[in-house]
Amino acid sequence: MRRRIVPIFVLGFLALALAGCSTPLSTREQGGLIGAGLGAGTGAIIGSTVGHAAAGAAIGGPVGLIGGALIGNYLMNQDQRQQEQHRQVDTNQAELERLRRENERLRQQRGEW
Repeated sequence: MRRRIVPIFVLGFLALALAGCSTPLSTREQGGLIGAGLGAGTGAIIGSTVGHAAAGAAIGGPVGLIGGALIGNYLMNQDQRQQEQHRQVDTNQAELERLRRENERLRQQRGEW
């Protein structure tokens, strides 16, 4: 009986946490939630082998939360760097196009003289 209560509690907690969010979760928050769920579940499984599933879940949840949040933060920062690089590429392409048009205009002027 005790072995079934912990996973149900963890799933219920995660469902409430996800349902309570009014804005989309950031990558960091998603990583934290996934990590907390996996940590609690893993902790419960390991704890149940020694007869302390709830203690295992209580220890594994926060550890998973921290690990998941750190991984999510890394991924979020990586996405932001990629977006900045794409913006820079777009800016550079626009400048190249402007210079190409200016070069073409100068060639036409030189040909007219």
